[in-house]
Amino acid sequence: MGAGSSGITAAQVLQARGVAFDCFEAGSGVGGNWRYGNDNEMSSAYESLHVNTSRQMMEYAAYPMPDSLPDYPGHRQIAQYFDDFVDHFRLREKITFRTEVTKVEPLPEGEGDRYAVTFRARDGGEPQTRTYRDVVVANGHHWDPRWPEPSFPGAETFPGEQMHAHYYRDAEPMVGKRVLVLGIGNSACDIAVESSRVAQSTDLAMRRGAHILPKYMFGMPTDHLTDSPLARGPLVLQQLAMGALLRLSQGRVTDYGLPEPDHAVLHAHPTVSQDLLNRLGHGDIKVRPHIDRFEGSKVFFTDGGSGEYDVVVYCTGYRVSFPFFTDAVMRTEDNRVDLYRRVAHPDHPGLYFVGLIQPLGAIMPLAEAQAQWVADLVTGAGGLPSVGEMRRQIAAYDANVRKRFVSSKRHTLEVDFHRYRAEIQKERRRSRWRAAQG
Repeated sequence: MGAGSSGITAAQVLQARGVAFDCFEAGSGVGGNWRYGNDNEMSSAYESLHVNTSRQMMEYAAYPMPDSLPDYPGHRQIAQYFDDFVDHFRLREKITFRTEVTKVEPLPEGEGDRYAVTFRARDGGEPQTRTYRDVVVANGHHWDPRWPEPSFPGAETFPGEQMHAHYYRDAEPMVGKRVLVLGIGNSACDIAVESSRVAQSTDLAMRRGAHILPKYMFGMPTDHLTDSPLARGPLVLQQLAMGALLRLSQGRVTDYGLPEPDHAVLHAHPTVSQDLLNRLGHGDIKVRPHIDRFEGSKVFFTDGGSGEYDVVVYCTGYRVSFPFFTDAVMRTEDNRVDLYRRVAHPDHPGLYFVGLIQPLGAIMPLAEAQAQWVADLVTGAGGLPSVGEMRRQIAAYDANVRKRFVSSKRHTLEVDFHRYRAEIQKERRRSRWRAAQG
């Protein structure tokens, strides 16, 4: 389900393995979040969006990106790459566009097929239901915006515009306005930088500090430096190396007015921006602490300061949600999902998720690796361990996330790129061994 970056690689891998499948996509084109103005009405791409990982690090192994693309392609170039991928592998005819899955329901045991999938054409027509032995979910996790919960006291009295970053498209609504952007992730930095070029004033508020990674270090994409044997080594060595590189290349974030991060580098999803520190250094963006309350157009902050604003942009992330599942099938409380190796549902055989991860790095190669493992499981070339063993692995993953990353809803799906890819590769070998044992 879904023909975004994860869905199309799953389709390509299944087709290569001779597996018959249906792919349902709510929009009229592939690419999901990367298709600007996607008529699936779920894309969060904005006009100036470019990738934060270099093209060499995010390309599919089965279809490398052309060398003619820049180091950090824009959303239109990425969408074209997805179109070329689908056409190269002749997948387009396998995708049912403008079709929304409304329900996925497990069938009683012993009926052969295990799931009833109900879908409907978005342009009219009656819902239809088909049964399937296996279901692969690739609906993404950056489409259901999470607003501040609970809302800030007095927010309802604000006379200006309040928007979530999900709905941001360009800086036109900020022209000549007093703008407040809440957040310190990638979208928050991009929006604040764009606003600072056209707005009367731009303030950037945040709950905690962050380490800011530039897109380039020493004349090359930063992730080329981090894609090394060191990146596969002990975490403490990775942190020492990255900390030294950041200090050497740009100094401390506190030198630019940002708060000192309360966590070590690589203990949170990285914020990548080539421009934020420059705009801060020029005085074009003012740093604020977290919002405390609203009083009309006036916003008060936790340090007792305040400011008057016309536009407030909440860059507060997304909810992980699956509207086609009941809670009995899949609960996502606080963005937590219980999946073996982040892919297989322990209680529902044949239910798999591709791309439901938040990597320190690019998602596309990892989704491709997940799809290869799923293809093993679907074809019987691989097998899963017992439910008890899967549950133990899920608990170990949750414990590791709590220890490894900053505690927040943003990090419940977090994985280290190299370690997770090695984990999936190792699991594929174990999976094939289980299948061979009968």
